[in-house]
Order: sequence, then C-alpha cells, then structure tokens
Amino acid sequence: MTLPSLPLPLGGLHHVSVLTADAARNHDFYTRVMGLRLVKKTVNQDSPGMYHLFYADGAGTPGTDLTFFDFPRAAREHRGNDSVTRTTYRVTGAAALEFWTDRFDALGVPHGEVYTRDGRAHLDFEDPDGTRLSLFDDGGEGPRGTPHGDLPAGVQLQGLGYSGYHVGDLAPTRAFLETGLGLREVRRYNLDGHPTTVFALGGGGPHAELHVTEAPGLSHSRPGAGSVHHVALRVQDDRELRHWLLHLAATGYGNSGEVDRHWFHSVYIRDPNGLVIELATDGPGFATDEDLSALGERLSLPPFLESRRATIEAHLRPLHLQEGE
Repeated sequence: MTLPSLPLPLGGLHHVSVLTADAARNHDFYTRVMGLRLVKKTVNQDSPGMYHLFYADGAGTPGTDLTFFDFPRAAREHRGNDSVTRTTYRVTGAAALEFWTDRFDALGVPHGEVYTRDGRAHLDFEDPDGTRLSLFDDGGEGPRGTPHGDLPAGVQLQGLGYSGYHVGDLAPTRAFLETGLGLREVRRYNLDGHPTTVFALGGGGPHAELHVTEAPGLSHSRPGAGSVHHVALRVQDDRELRHWLLHLAATGYGNSGEVDRHWFHSVYIRDPNGLVIELATDGPGFATDEDLSALGERLSLPPFLESRRATIEAHLRPLHLQEGE
C-alpha cells in the first residue's frame, strides 16, 4: 500500500494537560510562583462538573500553556511506565536557572540541583500535586513567550519544552511516532540507566521534541493527581488537521475524529502503549470569546454548553482566585 504524503510537519508542543486535586492551590502555584497567566477558566467539556484551567504566557500563545483538570481530593498518581514522566518549560541562560533555584528555596518548592541532562542545564522540581517538572536552558532557541506579570522578563518561562515518556517497550511507540505522526529520531542519551530516544517534531528544537525512555522493569502507571492526561502537538489550521485525519486512517491508527474545543480544534489518538496524544490547531485562540486584556477573569463556556451555564455554575465549587503575586 502506498501511503499518502505526510501533512505539514507538526509545529511543536501545543499544550500539556494534567490532573490536580485542588484547583485553588494549583492556581496559586502557577500564577504566583511560576508567573504564568490564567488565560481560560472553563470546565471539562466531557464532564462539565469539573474545572479546566489553562495557564500560559501573557498572550495565551499556543506552545506555552499547561492545563489542569480539577479532581478534588484525588489520590496521587502511581508512577510507572506508559505515562508522561516529565513536563518541561524553557528558560534562557544560567542566570535564569539561578533565579528559579533561589525562588524555589524562598517559596518552599521541592527541587533538585541544576545539572546537565541531554546536553542542557536542567532544574527539576514538583508542583503541589507532585507533577514532575523541569526548567531547562534553551540557549535562546525556540519561540519566545510574551512577558506577563512582575517577574523580570529575562527569567520568565519562554514556553513548553519537550515532554518525557517512560514505556516498557519502545517499538510500538516508535512505530506510531514515526509512521503515524511523521517524527524522526535525532539522538539518544541515558536517563537513570535507561536508554532514551529523542524524536523531533518538524524542524525540531527544544520546543519540538518527545523524549521516550524505555524501562521494561517498571510497573505500569495509574493516573491520579499530578499525572499528565495528554500531550497536545501543534497543527497549523483546520485544513492541516483534516489532512492528518486522512493520514491516520491510511496508516491504521484509530482516533477520535475532529473535536471542536471552541478555542482550538483537535484529534485524539492513543498510541499502542496507551499514551494519549492530541493534535490541536493554533486557532481560533483564547481571545475568540474574551478580550485579550481580560482572559481568564470569568467562567468561559463553549457555545454548546452556554445554555447550561446556570446549572453548571450552580454545581461548581466556588474558586476564590487571585491572579499573580
């Protein structure tokens, strides 16, 4: 069988979605501690009784946002294979990592020492739910985030970096990434005694990689607070998204079909190891239903849920959120 030509290459990470057990505590950490902006306060469209919070740079730029589904009082994840085990953000320069080390010390954020992984200086830390995070020095490569808040512009988070996975068997994930998504292996390194393969999206770079570690001895992960639900990859527009649908069908990878999330349009795929990947368009964007200056200030609902606003708001727990420091 001759496969159709690949669509335009994926443009890097779009967003990463995680589970939190406490939305108010989560909001305090990501706005006050990390200096991100709450750009959308909404609900889980598939289960509107829970919040879905989006944090990003000052403009809500694709590739800068980390999102959280609120599962009150959820137990923490059981860490293991076939899961996302590292979510990273890019900063630039040794001074930025020094700033964040001092800031984490002052604010009581659990963290490690700055050390070199895959040729770049990293600072590993955890949020209050135990989500495994890293800041790393991108050397000035990749897109620059729009500054927000009171932190010095030179130390602010520039956007998402790579996502790190652990799998028990690399082969099926490799086949999916290379054949299904058109990624390519660009290098390998060792992580805690396990081989890690780096796959590049499009032109690659620190904002456009997936790092897959093969660790057959680990137990299987179980989701909970702090676990990543899915990683979304950037697609230029609706036309390209539909081209990806044709390609996925031709390569035999089942998917959700096109899903209208109002602020972007998506396709969800589960790789053979169970990892959930989303393809998401850059537009229409978070300012499609709110003024850019007022993003995240009110509960925003997609049109298909608007008629249920009164019921949804009545069942949501009040969130007393204060932006920034």
